[in-house]
Amino acid sequence: MAANYTLKITPEQAQEMAMVDLAFLILKEANNPFYYRDLMNEVAKHKGIPEEKIQDVIAQLYTEINIDGRFACIGNNTWGLKRWYPIDKIDESVGTPDRPRIINDDEDDEDDELVELEDELEEVFEDDDLVDEDDEILDDDLDDDEEVFDDEELDADNEIEEDEDDL
Repeated sequence: MAANYTLKITPEQAQEMAMVDLAFLILKEANNPFYYRDLMNEVAKHKGIPEEKIQDVIAQLYTEINIDGRFACIGNNTWGLKRWYPIDKIDESVGTPDRPRIINDDEDDEDDELVELEDELEEVFEDDDLVDEDDEILDDDLDDDEEVFDDEELDADNEIEEDEDDL
């Protein structure tokens, strides 16, 4: 992809700049999202990274833009600047060719985790034999080595321990 932008920094400044900051400047000046591989190639070009060394740093840059709050993945491994996509102005139904809508994968992951947790809890509490209508544990369903304590017994033990501590 031939990018139409001009960086307002010197080649020496680009050399010393972090790759993630350079990627930010490239996106900002181009004012268009980039497919990740194209963005990596542009960063490499400005930093003077030879093509055979790009593989050594490609994962590093990807990780950095992934955790940097200034970037947004807008789908199909295409990256833009998060400020281009204000949350309150996003039309969830459609994207535009210039600014496709952002797909927030994090929320989907959280929903999946909640569903899995709910399923696990349902499995644990499916066995109604362990608890009667008053939510009391039934003695015959416990393992032999488990004991059931009465709340009054526990309170009495705590009072004795507290009295001993006062001495």
